[in-house]
Amino acid sequence: MDKKTPPAPARAQAGFTLVEIMVVIVILGLLMTLVLPNLIGAGDEARAQTAATQCKSIANAVRLYRASLGKLPTLDELTSEEAKSKTWYLENLDKDPWGNAYELREGNSKDDWEVVSNGPDGQSGNDDDISSKTKKDQ
Repeated sequence: MDKKTPPAPARAQAGFTLVEIMVVIVILGLLMTLVLPNLIGAGDEARAQTAATQCKSIANAVRLYRASLGKLPTLDELTSEEAKSKTWYLENLDKDPWGNAYELREGNSKDDWEVVSNGPDGQSGNDDDISSKTKKDQ
């Protein structure tokens, strides 16, 4: 008997069709339109939160200094070698997240002061300034 080998099955097509690729691209595009705006705003929000936290930390050191010595310090006095041996010291005084120096602003009375970051634009007195005072204090 003659044994013939059966014919080889037709090869299955490998790869993706154009329609499948288009569906994946549309889904990725929709995800990017939902996610990207949130990611872009998160960086600015994080810098503002960091500046607010640092303002409050510096303000706490100023309060301790003022309670101990009865006078308002300059920010440089909080980081001096003499101040580092006290309880109100700051190890170092970093710049705000936008690279600007923090400011200690005195008000009209001896109890009226605040630590301020000038915000993203670096200009004093704008709406983007970040203060150690809470909104109810201002």
